[in-house]
Amino acid sequence: MAVERLFKIIIIGDPTVGKTSFVQRYTNDMFRRDYKGTIGVDFALKVVKWSDEETLKLQLWDIAGQERFTSMTRVYYKDAHACIIMFDLTQKTTFHNTLKWKKDLDSKCSLPDGSPVPCILLANKCDLPHREVEQSEIENLCRENEFVGWTEISVKENLMVEESMKFLLEEIMTKFGEMEASLDSQEADKQNIKLKSQGGDDGGGKCGC
Repeated sequence: MAVERLFKIIIIGDPTVGKTSFVQRYTNDMFRRDYKGTIGVDFALKVVKWSDEETLKLQLWDIAGQERFTSMTRVYYKDAHACIIMFDLTQKTTFHNTLKWKKDLDSKCSLPDGSPVPCILLANKCDLPHREVEQSEIENLCRENEFVGWTEISVKENLMVEESMKFLLEEIMTKFGEMEASLDSQEADKQNIKLKSQGGDDGGGKCGC
């Protein structure tokens, strides 16, 4: 029997780093130069056939990066299953601010088991010759702040967009597979305890009537 899973993925980061372009490239394979700044949050949907038995429906929440919208992030983050944090390789300030975004996420949102939301760091505009952030800096930040991974991408040239999303989806599926297995184990333990309680351990075969 086919299984359909719904996942909410939020995309956060400073303004103009390419979040909206990333969502449009991934969902519609489209790139434009003239996107207007996101106000509040925009939504997109993509359906991914994960296997013969599983289909994934992805809700992509493109969240505005302007300071005036940060008071709303707790509402936007609610029930997120995964997160993408983006920065611009040509603007070092946007890289430094990824730490602010990650801390904001971790302080306001977690998975049902209490663990951090899986989060990948994407370094956009790797097609441009000018860059202000070195790979060693990115690696250190990821290692020290519990990102599940990172990669350089170019939304304009469609480099590593599909691959980065596939990596994130694999992380989501692994995490939720572990959580489901844990819940099944807990349910089995409850049933075992219930059966032992009903059976008793005195062997007396007392009648309850």
